[in-house]
Amino acid sequence: MDQSDDKSRMTITRRAATAGLVAMALPVPARTASAPAGGAARSAAAPLVVSAAKMAVETAPIRIAMRTLYGDAGSMPNGGVVSLIGSNRSADAASNGETQNLRHSVAEPGMRIIMTVAEGHYPLIARRSSGIAEIADLKGKRVLSYRHTTAGYFLHKMLKTAGLTLNDVTIVETPLGKVGSVVANREVDAVAIWEPDSEQALRALRAIGEDVTIFSGSGIYHERYNLCTTADALNDPVKRRQIVTLVRAIIDAAETIKRDPAVASQAQALVAEAGGLYTVEEVALCWPHVKFVANFDDGLLDVFEEEEIWLAEEEKRKPRSREQLARLIDRSVYDEARALADK
Repeated sequence: MDQSDDKSRMTITRRAATAGLVAMALPVPARTASAPAGGAARSAAAPLVVSAAKMAVETAPIRIAMRTLYGDAGSMPNGGVVSLIGSNRSADAASNGETQNLRHSVAEPGMRIIMTVAEGHYPLIARRSSGIAEIADLKGKRVLSYRHTTAGYFLHKMLKTAGLTLNDVTIVETPLGKVGSVVANREVDAVAIWEPDSEQALRALRAIGEDVTIFSGSGIYHERYNLCTTADALNDPVKRRQIVTLVRAIIDAAETIKRDPAVASQAQALVAEAGGLYTVEEVALCWPHVKFVANFDDGLLDVFEEEEIWLAEEEKRKPRSREQLARLIDRSVYDEARALADK
């Protein structure tokens, strides 16, 4: 799940695509279509602007929800939570993995995490021909990943299980969409990254006949891909109603994706075309590793507290306290959105 504000890294930061949204007519979840007055599907207020990394598979429910609510008038510019910062704020809401939530909330303490849209369950894929049969064998090896992102944190957590750190490996960063070719050329020994790049890497390894070792991150780490907004937006009654309605629509969209294979297929095509670097087949194959939960992760603060310590050390700054991190999390919007189902 990630987007960096470092312009020099824009070609290698997560899902920095420039392709526009695909004008695809997706089925409207019935519950959202019949939303109550004050949170109507076609609001008279100006449509929300929701910034997101365009190639992120995790954005699928948000894309469906935005089209449901606003049709062609909905705007989902590329960017993520960096779009919520200070005077440069260009969006009403934004989505990113929790690492970027933490990074950019340092500059924008008014950021509020209001729901977890999806979970990214990453695998660590290695070439057995490089002598990698267990995590400890990664020492001294070249690993394709991206520092200061959820992929980098995932690699950190995986290495930690064997008593290793990021300094024990050589991190290789490459433009997204090129992961398959880098793996095929044997330029790296392992890959620790989100989907569908993991799927692309796996297919490349199998195509060249490599004996692949796959290490699951289950029980060690998974990404929380969150929807965020700002305290200012939540304090605006009109904007708050719109955001609550959006969250309700995302909940419905996630349920529809899981329930209806036709909608899932359309969402896969939408993600593939929006990003422009992955085939529909690659997106479909990685789909089981992305869980569209559309919930509120009660353990988010614990995750933030641990991850903040790692990230602060990486960024050479003082880590924030648990109390400071708690202010970034606001469950009230999610609870209001869930209550809409009963009206």
